[in-house]
Amino acid sequence: MDEMWNQIGYSIAKNIEKIVMPLFGTRKAGENVGTNVSGDVTKYVDRLAEDVALEALKPLPVNIVSEEIGTLDRGSDYTVVIDPIDGSYNFSVGVPVFAFSFGVFKGRKPVYGSVYEFTTGRYFEGIPGKGAYLNGERIRVKPLPPERAALSLYTRGRGTELAGMVKRIRVLGAIAVELSYLAMGSLQAVVDVRNYVRPTDIAAACIIAKEAGALVVDDGGRELRLELNAEAGNNIVAASSEELLEMILGVMKGG
Repeated sequence: MDEMWNQIGYSIAKNIEKIVMPLFGTRKAGENVGTNVSGDVTKYVDRLAEDVALEALKPLPVNIVSEEIGTLDRGSDYTVVIDPIDGSYNFSVGVPVFAFSFGVFKGRKPVYGSVYEFTTGRYFEGIPGKGAYLNGERIRVKPLPPERAALSLYTRGRGTELAGMVKRIRVLGAIAVELSYLAMGSLQAVVDVRNYVRPTDIAAACIIAKEAGALVVDDGGRELRLELNAEAGNNIVAASSEELLEMILGVMKGG
């Protein structure tokens, strides 16, 4: 089964794309239809996309963790962690930054991760021990000195001084996409210290970023260990170099 995950992930992504893209930027897409297991609002497009993904995954002998429904424990060695649309607010208001996130684990060990960016057709993949890829081509992080770096920063007051220490701050509203951009060298770091980001948001993209050479830790500098559920809040610091990582962590410790 390990060799098939890229086909499964890509097929689900394209099926979701077919169903949801006609709703891009419409009022219908952003309608509130309930709350998910972590207490966040479920938008119509979230529910629609998740239904498509679940329909494809349910015949497979896997556990499923998804943003809206939480965990379906089916007693399998394999767990698939998905966010059917990371960046659904962007989707609903017409901002073209959102993606399907698909991570696979055997026990707690990562097996495969992919992020499909709907508006560009970019398909990012991370295969543990084999590297990170964009549409089949190998990608790597692009380290730059802090003063030339572009950083994505989500915060509730901590680390705001980083804005004066790097060249650019980018906040795109879809952290799976941003971690994938880190992997391909368009960003040099991604930081979220709101104790908010869920495993469903970042499980797949962390695999991709690490395989591209990124250093991925929590805000205390410890290895980021994700619980395979849809509820746990996390802090994440991912950087393209040790120098930049140490600078960010130093600021966080001071704050």
